[in-house]
Amino acid sequence: MHRLGFALIVSSLALGVAHAQPKGDPAAGKRIAERWCAGCHIVSPQQRTGSADVLTFEAIAEKSGGDRDSLASFLTDPHPVMADIGLTRREVGDLVAYIDSLR
Repeated sequence: MHRLGFALIVSSLALGVAHAQPKGDPAAGKRIAERWCAGCHIVSPQQRTGSADVLTFEAIAEKSGGDRDSLASFLTDPHPVMADIGLTRREVGDLVAYIDSLR
């Protein structure tokens, strides 16, 4: 499952669907992650519980290698298992900034 998530991130970039995102606010991104993502993902080093079947945000940050456009694309067109919570461009930028800050 971990490889599948990363493969989807990479395939989104390969398809050319990445969109330039605003720089973003990591603190706002952390709040979004804690509200919408923490039910499945471990979104911060302080969080202790999450689904064993999904990557932690730290792992996503490392696997992305800092490719913010690929992360943004993945978040705007989530895979079927991930809920589409309808993030705005600004929220996506904030979430990407937060994930990138975990590298």
